[in-house]
Amino acid sequence: MTRALAGFRVIDTTHVLAGPFASYQMAVLGADVIKIEDPSDPDQARLQGSDRGLSSAGMGTAFMAQASNKKAVALNLKTEAGRDALIRLVETADVFVENYRPGAFEDLGLGYEDLRKLNPRLIYCSISAFGSTGPRREQTGYDSVLQAFSGMMTMTGSEDGDPLKCGAPVVDYATGTTAAYAITAALLQRERNGGSSGQFVDVSMLDVALVLCSPYVTGYLWNGSHPKPKGNRFPFATIGQYRASDADLMIAASNLEQQRRLWIALGREDLIKQNNNQRLDSHGEEEAALSSIIATMPADYWESFFRERRIPAARVRQLKEALADPQIESRPLLHKHAAPGTSTDGLVVPVAGFTMSDSAPGLSFPPQPLGAQTEEILRGIGFDSADIESLRAEGAIN
Repeated sequence: MTRALAGFRVIDTTHVLAGPFASYQMAVLGADVIKIEDPSDPDQARLQGSDRGLSSAGMGTAFMAQASNKKAVALNLKTEAGRDALIRLVETADVFVENYRPGAFEDLGLGYEDLRKLNPRLIYCSISAFGSTGPRREQTGYDSVLQAFSGMMTMTGSEDGDPLKCGAPVVDYATGTTAAYAITAALLQRERNGGSSGQFVDVSMLDVALVLCSPYVTGYLWNGSHPKPKGNRFPFATIGQYRASDADLMIAASNLEQQRRLWIALGREDLIKQNNNQRLDSHGEEEAALSSIIATMPADYWESFFRERRIPAARVRQLKEALADPQIESRPLLHKHAAPGTSTDGLVVPVAGFTMSDSAPGLSFPPQPLGAQTEEILRGIGFDSADIESLRAEGAIN
């Protein structure tokens, strides 16, 4: 089976999460992804994760979560020889991805205008905190900074508590997904236009964060309605977290038909509403009724009760329990690597949040140590043994 992006070569010079996840999503669809790192200052995610031993060895779980199917090349781009080697590699590529401060790669002679002269077909994607234009273009930032700057944190948490960031790095991963989508769209356009002309793709983490807040952005710009933190409460009482006799339960009787079925199932037909404005006005009464009823039985009982009546609901689970659910095993989400004798043997990683009937995403090999394929890749683009020794002597490679 040929995967959707087989035959496209991606040069990935990114680090941490957003950029590496973008190239990872292309790698699981068959793209030939080559990850470039500085031999003395590799991707900082290599040094982070839940296993200190792996982190110390440069194979942290934070790195490995999105490093499979990527070949690892270590090049010092601060050296002229390292930059020249990268340029020769770019000449063979379809996509180039970087996520450094805007202007940093231009200073190295590796900006879009520089590389398009060498490879007019190149799709050049720049990922940054605030985008490549605007007064904040040179500011750096991570997921938590963008959650704070965008207003996302001030609408997260309880009404009487402090602002909270999301537990998962949602802006990073949403940015990576956005970048992969945009790159793929640019490749599609290039191929439709004859395959001879690439383009520049500019991805801003701030823009993505605000896209994630789209309904609140639109509401505020329409009538000044400012989102406030409401914890696990929603405008409609039939959506929200309630305490069962033993655990917390999230109910989402969202639309009018679902709320009708809920109140009928609970024997409270008197609380059925005919429109959403009535639901807004009756929040307090409905919340009190639901709190009293849900507290009478265990959360598992209610989960089954509502499922049988086609009302979305779930007991609040920890990650370990969610991963143990048979639904996960029935889907191709997780991949277990077999790499005997290596630190990645038995490593399990998420692949993608989708599958495809004819070209499903998948993994072929595990995350690689720093620079594991440096010589292999360099030889593949015409470097011989003498060239490689010269690069090593100049400090371009180890």
